Amino acid sequence: MNFPGFLDLFQGLRTLVDSSPLILCARIGFILLGILLIYLGKKGVLEPLLMIPMGLGMSAVNAGVLVLSTGKHGTLFVDPLVTNHTELLDLLQIDAFQPVYNLLFSNGLIACFVFMGIGVLLDVGYMLARPLLSMFLAICAELGTIATFPIAVALGLNYNDAAAIAMVGCADGPMVLYTSLMLSRDLFVPIGVVAYLYLGLTYGGYPYLIKFLVPEKLRALPVVEKRTLVVMPAEKLAFAVIGCTVLCLLFPVAAPLFFSLFLGVAVREAGLHYFVEFIGGPLLYGSTLFLGLTLGVLCEASTILDPKVLTLLVLGILALLLSGIGGIAGGYIVYLVSGRKFNPAIGIAGVSCVPTTAKVAQKAVSAVAPNVVVLPVALGASISGVITSAIIAGIYVTLVPLLK
Repeated sequence: MNFPGFLDLFQGLRTLVDSSPLILCARIGFILLGILLIYLGKKGVLEPLLMIPMGLGMSAVNAGVLVLSTGKHGTLFVDPLVTNHTELLDLLQIDAFQPVYNLLFSNGLIACFVFMGIGVLLDVGYMLARPLLSMFLAICAELGTIATFPIAVALGLNYNDAAAIAMVGCADGPMVLYTSLMLSRDLFVPIGVVAYLYLGLTYGGYPYLIKFLVPEKLRALPVVEKRTLVVMPAEKLAFAVIGCTVLCLLFPVAAPLFFSLFLGVAVREAGLHYFVEFIGGPLLYGSTLFLGLTLGVLCEASTILDPKVLTLLVLGILALLLSGIGGIAGGYIVYLVSGRKFNPAIGIAGVSCVPTTAKVAQKAVSAVAPNVVVLPVALGASISGVITSAIIAGIYVTLVPLLK
């Protein structure tokens, strides 16, 4: 009678020992990174709703590698690279997260759900009260989204991959996921992970960027407005309907994103409270949970390791840095045009993650002038950033495949 050896009994250890040095180090590294993400999420350094499930998934998938019936190493979580239809049908009955990935991720539905949730949280009145100012700051804050594209091409990425990583500059996770799925499916996993890791880290870095580029005297400038325009719910609803229709007409390839965002806005402004509670509660938080979990389990070492990953890491942080600089530069332009009566720190809010960047601007101002409130103006710029980012995503997804 043959008894299994120690390593045969504990297959996670066996596959770890049998792996190449690169995969061995990568698996251990991702396990430790997952634990670190959980710690940083618990401490509030990174977004806990996303980072805790993502970190646990990352650690579990790299620990839970076993020897499959084919003799190859693999997991029972998900296989994002499967293309054969028969094999996919088998995996849907075997891998725990394969249905989640194929039904929510591979078609971009998870991004639409998150955008729908963002829509019900947005008060577009902040933007409509100052439409020209808000849109100008948002456009300036797209510097990283635009400038990173030619830089990425110069570094050797093809047009599709360059556009996908450039979208990290918009600081909008669902937008990055959608664009990478449309343009760069092979690099979807590393781009998505880079995007969400950097978003948390960069929001921690943006306050230092404001301190470096905006002197205390200018950060203390109050918001000077002759009158504040009051936008009625009916006007906000009309904006959502017209905006959705026009943008879907101009950029049909990104129509699901526009529809999802403006559906959330329309439901909110129409006063459909049951829908608002569902979309802003179970749907948004459930989508966030599965987004974090699935991104985590997609980080299996043999799947995510790619020679381009280092380039993506550099380009991702560059895109976010350039977007922050562009937003503050836009704030300085408004400062000069207004006769030096505008706080340039508000420009950082044009980077589109709502409401985080707006809160970053307010926190930087409050540190030097506790009585100065810039949050309403900053929220207008941040909301506009969501729209400008969706427009640029539509442009990239439409035009980049046409480039030779």
